[in-house]
Amino acid sequence: MTQDVLIHRHGRIGHVSLNRPRALHALTLDMCEAISAALLQWRQDGSVEAILLDHAEGRGFCAGGDVAMVRRSALEDGGAQGRAFFHAEYRLNHLLFTSPIPVIAFMDGVTMGGGVGLALPARYRVATENTLFAMPEGAIGLFPDVGAGWYLPRLPGRIGSFLALTGARLDGAECLWAGLATHYLPAAALAEAKARIAADPATAAAVLEELSIEPPKARLAGNAERIDRLFTGETLEEIESALAADPSDWAAKELKAVRAKCPTTAKVALRQFAESATKADFAAEMELEYRLAARMMLRPDFAEGVRAVLVDKDGVPSWQPAEAAGVTGEMLDAIFAELPDSERWTPFPDWRQGRRIAVEKAADRT
Repeated sequence: MTQDVLIHRHGRIGHVSLNRPRALHALTLDMCEAISAALLQWRQDGSVEAILLDHAEGRGFCAGGDVAMVRRSALEDGGAQGRAFFHAEYRLNHLLFTSPIPVIAFMDGVTMGGGVGLALPARYRVATENTLFAMPEGAIGLFPDVGAGWYLPRLPGRIGSFLALTGARLDGAECLWAGLATHYLPAAALAEAKARIAADPATAAAVLEELSIEPPKARLAGNAERIDRLFTGETLEEIESALAADPSDWAAKELKAVRAKCPTTAKVALRQFAESATKADFAAEMELEYRLAARMMLRPDFAEGVRAVLVDKDGVPSWQPAEAAGVTGEMLDAIFAELPDSERWTPFPDWRQGRRIAVEKAADRT
């Protein structure tokens, strides 16, 4: 089994620690399959009463997914490996969302993209002074995935659209204020919290409450009125126009941020949020997001965005189209179109069969 994730049992506690510090614990296919196998095993044996989800070392909780691999796949094998990664990652997101066992996620450090997909399904989401939260997919020409279409529109006001279109980074206090985190603890108290929960899983909520402290004032709260007013448009063009018409320095800064991101990503995100509001459950959301991922990863914008951010690191992507007006309804229809039944994403059929599939796949990759 991969050493990029450490999986242990401590009595009645299951413990998953991401262990890829040089990549800020970015998720790989192996990691997703190993975690899924553990979650399904713990559901089956019935002796695990809580699950701790954290990182073993380094400054990140999880910086995202292995987008460099997905880019190579898009360029070299038609996206086959990339689709396998997204399929496994989204199954893991769904397992966490539907987990009958309480999950406590410690968002201590960088929590972006795929890391958000691990943390937000958890019943308890612990932020600290080290938390740095973002959905930065607009910078790489992808879209807000890993369940973001479910979570972000349900945040207060227009915070979700703001995060998706600007890639804004939130600290731990802002995460607590927005409801992305359930508790705010000092990083120095995390070891005690984990030890006490491991000793008695039933006390998890009480332990986290006891060790919580008053966070600093959330900067996001001070901008909430502006966000609700200026990001209320249903289209990207309306939001850009509202920001451009506002005389404040804040609006100018956020307009610059919006226009620096991939316009297709922004329009996909807005349509995704509108469609996600009608989804019956989280599985339906993940089926939609897999459709989007399967197509967005093959667009030139994704390869170009990853090149600009991670490969050449020049920070100057050339988007196609370069402006909002160039992203047509027909383009979006093609991205959102249904996949053939044989290519659609599905959750594990049930936890017994799902466990067998996940364990077999994990074993095959060792």
